[in-house]
Amino acid sequence: MPAIVSRDVAVALDMFGCPNRCRHCYLGHLPNGRMAEGDLRRLARMFRDYVRSGEDAPFFNRLTVFSWFREPDYGPDYSTLYTLENELSTAGARRFELLSIWRLARDPGYAVWARRLQTDTCQISFFGVGETQDWFYGRRGAWQDCLKATERLLDVGIKPRWQFFLTRRILPEIDTLMHLVERMRLPRRVEALGGTFQMFIHPPGPDGAARHIEHLRPTPDETRALPADLVEASRAYLGRDPLWQTEADLLEQIRTTEPHYPHTYAYPERLCFYVTRDWDVYSNMGTLDPWWRLGNLLSDGVDGIVRCFERDGCPGLQVVYHLSPRDLARRYGDPSGTRVYSNADDLLALYLARHCELART
Repeated sequence: MPAIVSRDVAVALDMFGCPNRCRHCYLGHLPNGRMAEGDLRRLARMFRDYVRSGEDAPFFNRLTVFSWFREPDYGPDYSTLYTLENELSTAGARRFELLSIWRLARDPGYAVWARRLQTDTCQISFFGVGETQDWFYGRRGAWQDCLKATERLLDVGIKPRWQFFLTRRILPEIDTLMHLVERMRLPRRVEALGGTFQMFIHPPGPDGAARHIEHLRPTPDETRALPADLVEASRAYLGRDPLWQTEADLLEQIRTTEPHYPHTYAYPERLCFYVTRDWDVYSNMGTLDPWWRLGNLLSDGVDGIVRCFERDGCPGLQVVYHLSPRDLARRYGDPSGTRVYSNADDLLALYLARHCELART
């Protein structure tokens, strides 16, 4: 891997964890914790003050700090933590089109607060209805939470976007979801807010926890009954056609395409270091599987983390920079595979995980 060029990085501390145990989550299922504001200050200080050997000035000249990397605003003092993020970040705190669905359903003031921060859109994930939704979220009540969250977003002027995950479990329930879109008058209500209601469907990536639901990945024949309006909306939102392809078709693409490095996980536009409650460090160039661990901040320091990243010191980086995607595909691919994936990189992510798992045994 080349040396870290951009000195503009982000650091994210998993201060409170996540209320869900989503079966598709690429970050897996870490235990929850309860960290203090002082921990976030300590993290920011460690990266801000880091000076590389032989240099005089701090290595990182711009820092963005997050108090979460799984569920946003899950901590009870979410507004205080946002203020702290704003204080510790060079250019102020950053927000995304993500909010805590769990908190939206429980805290009437949360949506109002989010709107004050200029939140325009919030994405909500659906895997089916009722028990199916709860099963994928890994907790009871998730289905009702998503519906209540949608209403509370609309009440304060935030546009909901519905994301559907394509598995065999959603196929018999997709018509119910489409009828719900109409019954809740979502297109009309979002239009009243000055926007267009967006919805789309795509297969889950095969990363992290999602490797355990590969058996739920459908074939092209099984997807043909999807509503045409949902398919068209997905093409418009995702900007691609086809929306998914079989393993066999993607393997042929990998075989005939010039190898490139890094593959599977592109070098991010902004490098972010994820820090767990135990101070283990990973990057946004991979998952939180063991083969992506860069070290421990307390025992290795920032210098050890940076050196591990730049020298491909973890197995995941070794693969994406030194093992050909063709080799991965040849070793682990199924040339007759009929399950659908979004793209070749998603498929390679599955092969990379299999490769690293075998190397650990």
